[in-house]
Amino acid sequence: MNEAAFVRRKLQGRIMFALCAACAGLAVTVLFLILGYIAYHGFANLNWSFFTRLPKPVGETGGGIANAIVGSAKVVGLGGFIGVPIGVLAGLWLAEFGDNRLGFAVRYAADVLNGVPSIIVGLFAYSLVVIPLKHFSALSGSLALAFIVVPIVLRNTEEFVRLVPHSLREAALALGVPQWKVVLRVILPTASKGILTGALLALSRVAGETAPLIFTAFGNRFWDGGWMQPIATLPMAIFTYAISPYDDWHRQAWAAALVLMLFVLSVNVAARIFLKPSHGDAHG
Repeated sequence: MNEAAFVRRKLQGRIMFALCAACAGLAVTVLFLILGYIAYHGFANLNWSFFTRLPKPVGETGGGIANAIVGSAKVVGLGGFIGVPIGVLAGLWLAEFGDNRLGFAVRYAADVLNGVPSIIVGLFAYSLVVIPLKHFSALSGSLALAFIVVPIVLRNTEEFVRLVPHSLREAALALGVPQWKVVLRVILPTASKGILTGALLALSRVAGETAPLIFTAFGNRFWDGGWMQPIATLPMAIFTYAISPYDDWHRQAWAAALVLMLFVLSVNVAARIFLKPSHGDAHG
């Protein structure tokens, strides 16, 4: 390679690096603009009563979203309780025994379900639960979120289990341990850190879903009456307040959006920190 060609390639590399850095900077700038805009409008309307009181009647100022915060915790918690174990077990099966036609079909179905718009999932849950029960409920909202959680956790679990070194499997099998015990007592604990991280990221994603809850949980301006009754959630509260004609509700929508954003952001950051290998892991 002559000197002119070397200089030309070096220049092209620097140009492409600068373009990539500029695009990355633009993406980060847009993200911080959105976060800053929400924080600017939301912080001014945060106070203790906002977290502890129920919404005020229409026309009265003040009030809070305590019922929506508790409702979101209940709906997302039950959705994770249903969806995470199913996704983890299915992902384990795919990673260890899914190299066949059935495994391909399950993997393909999970990928398709990951791409289905959440509003379609909400309509499915509406047909499956709400119509037979003849009323909206927290349970139907949790089931809708569980449908979204399962394929995400499934694919994450499969990837993390496949990262477990084959030497661990071979060592356990060489000792005469049955394969099902190897999976549950060796492979699953080894991959548990990544699996838990994937589950947290899945829950942080569904925590902000609104469309499925419109057709299932529906919303409630009071404390919910149990799992079989409509329930308030943060996404639904934001949606309802944002489309209302009342300025006070608009301010509360910004504050609720900030609370939801901080929750999702904190879960994502915690998951990334949890996934980062420790000093002992690196030298283990």
